[in-house]
Amino acid sequence: MCGVAGPIRKKNTIMNFYKLGLAAPILKALEREGYTVPTPIQAQAIPAVIGGSDLLGIAQTGTGKTAAFALPILNRLAEDDRPPLPGTCRVLVLSPTRELAAQIGESFRVYGHHLGIKIATVFGGVAYRPQIQKLARGVDILVATPGRLLDHVAQGKVSLAETEVFVLDEADQMLDLGFLKPIRDIVAHLPAERQNLFFSATMPREISKLAHDLLTDPVKISVAPAASTVDRVTQRVIHIERSNKLALLAALLDDPDASRALIFTRTKRGADRVARHLEAKEIRAAAIHGNKSQRQREQALGAFRRAQTRVLVATDIAARGIDVEGVSHVVNFDLPEVPEAYVHRIGRTARAGAVGTAVSLCDKDERKLLRSIERLTRQSIPSENRCNDGSLAAGKGNDRQQQGNNGRPWQPENSADAPQGTDRGKRQADPRSKRRRRKANSASGVAKNQGVNAAVDVQEQAPEKNATSAIKPRNRTGSNGRGQPEGRNDRRKQAANPSGAKPRSRAKHRNRKPGRQRVSAAVA
Repeated sequence: MCGVAGPIRKKNTIMNFYKLGLAAPILKALEREGYTVPTPIQAQAIPAVIGGSDLLGIAQTGTGKTAAFALPILNRLAEDDRPPLPGTCRVLVLSPTRELAAQIGESFRVYGHHLGIKIATVFGGVAYRPQIQKLARGVDILVATPGRLLDHVAQGKVSLAETEVFVLDEADQMLDLGFLKPIRDIVAHLPAERQNLFFSATMPREISKLAHDLLTDPVKISVAPAASTVDRVTQRVIHIERSNKLALLAALLDDPDASRALIFTRTKRGADRVARHLEAKEIRAAAIHGNKSQRQREQALGAFRRAQTRVLVATDIAARGIDVEGVSHVVNFDLPEVPEAYVHRIGRTARAGAVGTAVSLCDKDERKLLRSIERLTRQSIPSENRCNDGSLAAGKGNDRQQQGNNGRPWQPENSADAPQGTDRGKRQADPRSKRRRRKANSASGVAKNQGVNAAVDVQEQAPEKNATSAIKPRNRTGSNGRGQPEGRNDRRKQAANPSGAKPRSRAKHRNRKPGRQRVSAAVA
């Protein structure tokens, strides 16, 4: 479950959560989920938020940040259970992606199962009407992405004037996606008296400035240095040519230990291309990115959670919203252009106390990005060189041959050697084929010339036709000279045009001037 990652599960230790001052219904829900001991950020953040202070939390992904703000917020609503006003919300949580917003909303539902609070999740890619209907009745907790929330605010479907708690989750991802201005626009609609909770895995300069503008005397909690990686993740870099990355990726996934892998690409088109290549290799894979509909994204992520799909290929926009237990490998097919994204990518593995492996494929054009990542994380990542690997090049050649023939074995270029049932043989046998004309040998050219000369000789031996012999008399078989029976229409055409000349079109005849017609008649 998102937010409570890596708890230590022991029997009869629920008193640790009791010491944090949480309400009994919340403790009952935690006990039902099997969570007993809070994570470090939860143990430090929950008392501070219950006390009403603003909070600045810096922690690695997968350390339980969601529960660190969800549990004290639910405790506040449990103590003050007044209903929300229509068209308003009491708590606003901003999330950078649809997937993360959905997971945060589900976490609130799980932890607040016995409280009966109203929760709404608002993001793009789905219909407006169901969201508007929920907002019209008023909600206790509103989890939203910035773009769709601003749409509802602009249309007057929701008012933020009654918001008591404002949570900004994954602030550094908001910066990467260009959401800083929308966030400031949303903050302008919030009341001045509110509690602010600010969470981020990294702290770039712009995020530090935003935190300074939003927070008032915040409690600062940092359970790990900014931009540090999870210790339980084994990292390595493989230097490889760009053209051999697909072949190397397929070889890495042949490892039985890679039971569930998450592949990150830089572009949406690249994600689709990698997924298609893995499917061709009989590796169950699906792609998830911004061009996919919300239903497609949910189906792909659900199949990955249920282990129906072994490999999920994603872009950085979906990295924060993928919280799946049991991810054994994370592969950076493309190194991220933003170094901080590397921390979030590899944080998808080694969750809930497990171990994981992160492999980055680096070509010569990405070495600067690799150096930036190592400077940010303050470590030198172990590397190996697979450049000029003959086994990968051979495999790539076989892949091209299979893809070029739609999965059929390679066939020779000569049409005489190609089987007649294949498309290649049909193309070569077609005399209109450009390829056949380009590859015509001298013998076929000589035969063509001989055929042309023979046709000319036949034309020269044919009797010369004059105007009077253009119309042939009807023969005994009733043929019209074209191998077809002569009919009434043919006889009428011959009577109307005995000279056999091509008749003028009516359109041209109508367009002629009357004067020219008289002159032509006089000359005739």
